[in-house]
Amino acid sequence: MSVDSEAVRLRSEADEPGWEVDPDDEWGVAVITTVGRQLKLRREAAGLRAGDFGRAVGYGEDMVYKIEAGKRIPRQEFLTAADEVLGAGGLLAAAWEDVKKVRYPKKVRELAKLEGQAVEIGVYECNSVHGLLQTPDHARALFEAAQPPYPQDDVERMVAARMARQSIFEADSPPSVHFVLEEAPPRRPVGGTMVWRQQLEHLLEVGRLRNVTLQVMPTHSDAHPGVDGKIELLKFPDGTAVGRSDGAFNGRPITDPKRLRILELRYGTIRAQALSPRESLAFVEQLLGET
Repeated sequence: MSVDSEAVRLRSEADEPGWEVDPDDEWGVAVITTVGRQLKLRREAAGLRAGDFGRAVGYGEDMVYKIEAGKRIPRQEFLTAADEVLGAGGLLAAAWEDVKKVRYPKKVRELAKLEGQAVEIGVYECNSVHGLLQTPDHARALFEAAQPPYPQDDVERMVAARMARQSIFEADSPPSVHFVLEEAPPRRPVGGTMVWRQQLEHLLEVGRLRNVTLQVMPTHSDAHPGVDGKIELLKFPDGTAVGRSDGAFNGRPITDPKRLRILELRYGTIRAQALSPRESLAFVEQLLGET
């Protein structure tokens, strides 16, 4: 098997930050270890050294070893190229279906799974633009502002995970999603003027989707049931639901019908006090025009 010997810049960890395996994620470790082992066996069966194979797929030798050892999560393009170079007949490329399920932290995957199963999502957010509404640059700026600071690799992984959750908007049967945001977060120029403008434009874009309702709670409004913090409500096709509130039930997820009714009452009151969807989009448009 021939290997391209041209001098090319091979990808390293600096080019693909945030793709480390979480050692506490047992399922993720098992999947990535299995894929790495299969990759190594096929490479050795093809008589290719790690360095030669790496050059053929555009990756550095060290990255190849780490992927084979189950210490790095392979990207889809890596698996596709590896499949072609090793003549795997699509088996390595198909491994992406399993890999993509574990590429994000366990807690994020669990949240994304719930959001993907829901037929209705209701969110009140008081301190920031909700993750389902954030642009990549806005999310990155928020993560980079944390103290103590996250390692840059972790920042990129968290940004990618947050963006992946937004795939619910592209589903064949997307859930009905309702957001209520306090006025202050959209006014905060997170990431600078350009990132701020892009975030406001994105709010308008998502807020105009047929399955999305966006409302803004004016700062001058009277006290409401959300002053204690964030509220989330997810309802599923079988009639069950799960909710969480920073200001009730110790902030833990709840499924008890009586407690869920309390959150629904609070959320309904918040919606009634917020600006209407039309007024809210007009507010964002006005704010965009002032930036």
